[in-house]
Amino acid sequence: MGLLIVLSGPAGVGKGTVCTALRSRMPELVYSVSATTRHPRPGEIDGVNYFFKSREQFLQMIDHDAMLEHAEYVGNFYGTPRDFVDETLANGKNVILEIEVQGAMKVKDKFPEAVMVFLLPPSLAELKARITGRGTETLDTINTRMNVAVEELSLLSQYDYAVMNDEIDNACDKIRSIILAENCRRERLPAHILAMGAATEKA
Repeated sequence: MGLLIVLSGPAGVGKGTVCTALRSRMPELVYSVSATTRHPRPGEIDGVNYFFKSREQFLQMIDHDAMLEHAEYVGNFYGTPRDFVDETLANGKNVILEIEVQGAMKVKDKFPEAVMVFLLPPSLAELKARITGRGTETLDTINTRMNVAVEELSLLSQYDYAVMNDEIDNACDKIRSIILAENCRRERLPAHILAMGAATEKA
């Protein structure tokens, strides 16, 4: 069984950038593409960055239980298509989800064994600067995102790990170390290795 890694944090913290850099270092890590009803930003590609859906299409996926999780965030739906994640984990491959905090909490309920990683900004002022720097958000949207970010930060205690995204390489190094360590946890060892340890204890 593969390992499910959930990477989340406030909008603008750099989840996408960090996840892309991490995948270049760990090509065996399978990225689960999320679905969303928001419009594509410049340079984003359907099926690569997100599956861009109409509101009607997204609601139909929810009705058919085709989503592992979903949440409405600042007027748009975001969610994780379920079948791909289940099949990839069953094939023994590690999957990383890069999702919003609301969705991460739902995944945690369904997958208690998931490794929860919260990506932190260096400060709220830096987070606002990053969101503003995109040049794609109105002032009202920026203020809404900042208010939501404060609420999301209060959920930090629900995560296994916290990584500050002050510098992309440093953040990637830390997350990679977390994944390698989690793969070595005793309870995730193959059955024949655990049996060998049990036999040694009896001897």
